[in-house]
Amino acid sequence: MKKIILAVIASAAALAGTSAYADDAGTGYVGVGAVGSKYEFNAPGAVSGENHSGYKAGGKIYGGYNIDPTWAVEAGYTDFGKKSYNYTSGGLPGGVNTDAHSYYVAGKGTWPINQQISLFGKLGAARNTNEVNTSGIASVNGDKNKTALYASVGAEYAVNNNVKVSLEYENYGKNDIDTGRKSGAVTAGVRYAF
Repeated sequence: MKKIILAVIASAAALAGTSAYADDAGTGYVGVGAVGSKYEFNAPGAVSGENHSGYKAGGKIYGGYNIDPTWAVEAGYTDFGKKSYNYTSGGLPGGVNTDAHSYYVAGKGTWPINQQISLFGKLGAARNTNEVNTSGIASVNGDKNKTALYASVGAEYAVNNNVKVSLEYENYGKNDIDTGRKSGAVTAGVRYAF
């Protein structure tokens, strides 16, 4: 498996100078994405008819600037959406409501595979916010902010010179009050270069 990965990286590096992605140098771009993130609520002794874990859809907007065919800088805003979980513990009703979002800024490296497909990775910082309101035995209320390491890996497909679609896994890091939300998300996006 390691040999295959090294072969893919070597091939991408060899193709980088001859790719259609050279047209990206000195251009800006904006994009939108659909975000799927995992949640899991663990209330000790809780009994509920609701599913305590699953996936929640959210949205993302982002923009960036291509310094050259390989390197770019990008910033964005991700709304993970609101999620609630109601339960009974010790005969008493309880519930958790969360509303999480994040801002990020990152450097982006792109490695073309051919004229239309490229792999990319991003590394930077995310400012995560999660507003949590609970009721019942374990009462936690607050709006917590935390800066964490942001990292992403993915692939994109060039529909034409201006439009690209992408699929990526993003890790935004954790917040001290991240009741329910996990740190990773899968994002399907589309961007327009200008």
